[in-house]
Amino acid sequence: MTRTPTPPEALDQVLAVVTERRAEFEEARHVPRDVIAEFKRAGIYRAGVPKRFGGDALPPAEFLVLVERISEADGSAGWVASFGSSGVYLAALPEETQALLYADGPDVAFAGGLFPVQPAERVEGGYRVSGRWKFASGCMGADLLGVGIKAGDERAGRPLTAVLRPEQVEIADNWNVIGMRGTGSHDLVVNGAVVPDEWTFVRGGEPTVDEPLFRYPTVPYAAQVLAVVGLGVARAALDHVITQGGRAGHTGAPRPAERATYRIAVGHAEALLRSARAFFYETTEEVWATVEAGDPATAEQASLLRLASAHLAKTSFDVVRAAYQLGGIAAIADGSPLQRALRDASVVPQHAFLQEGMYDGAGAVLMGAQPFPGYL
Repeated sequence: MTRTPTPPEALDQVLAVVTERRAEFEEARHVPRDVIAEFKRAGIYRAGVPKRFGGDALPPAEFLVLVERISEADGSAGWVASFGSSGVYLAALPEETQALLYADGPDVAFAGGLFPVQPAERVEGGYRVSGRWKFASGCMGADLLGVGIKAGDERAGRPLTAVLRPEQVEIADNWNVIGMRGTGSHDLVVNGAVVPDEWTFVRGGEPTVDEPLFRYPTVPYAAQVLAVVGLGVARAALDHVITQGGRAGHTGAPRPAERATYRIAVGHAEALLRSARAFFYETTEEVWATVEAGDPATAEQASLLRLASAHLAKTSFDVVRAAYQLGGIAAIADGSPLQRALRDASVVPQHAFLQEGMYDGAGAVLMGAQPFPGYL
């Protein structure tokens, strides 16, 4: 299930670079372009690209494991890497547009600030786009940028994403946050750029490419690639306190591993994290088997993907909090990996795709009731 989607040496190189430079990402508040280039060399940004355009179109579990591994080294880097899945969104563009998009190769980094959706003026052959959009994670290193628009009578329908070149967009440097500082999730500002119809798509809309990956539920997958970041952060935090358990403290007290309370807390956290991870990947594989066989995923399957993702995000944060408490007073220091893990893991369940309301939607589907609008 979890075979590595890139050659081991390529992934090892990415992990080495991320581990060495993660403090730089936090200080700069983005992942630099030369690191994005390392991601591209490892195949991260071709993972969601159709095979017909030279991409890998990886099975979801393979890509999720890759993001999980990077997130163990650094949550922000994992978050930015997770947008290697954006080719799944872009598959809703016309085939001719995708051929142009990947004309120079499949290693294209896409970032989007889709909300708040802004009104756009309908012009001949396209839209005149102006406005400001939030949370464009990875925008500083992106080759293409997307923003959410509606126009005229179309405002009653699902919003479009307009795809623009970086020179058409101003990045407002305002990502001043507690956690996930290195994601560079700044605002995007556009002033009157004209975007042709063929460079717009509905996020989660019907793909124009028929390959198994593009039959996998798009919006649930978008939640999965973010939830698995929390998993990687939690794994690293828990491994840290497990290692620390064998070390003597400053006060001369018994080693943490000699204390029953410490051992119980570690065992409980390990069980929680592994259980949530197993549910997450088990559901992923079940849905993938369905779409790979040529059948559409059911509403119940899509809902389970959303439930598993929200549950993983919440459980990962709970595990990191437990690890932080086990770390004692040393965990509050700037140099402690636990304080950074706490900040980063706290962001994941705050995302709109991963909040507590997903349990409500999943419960409704399980009982045959109508979930809230937009859940499915």
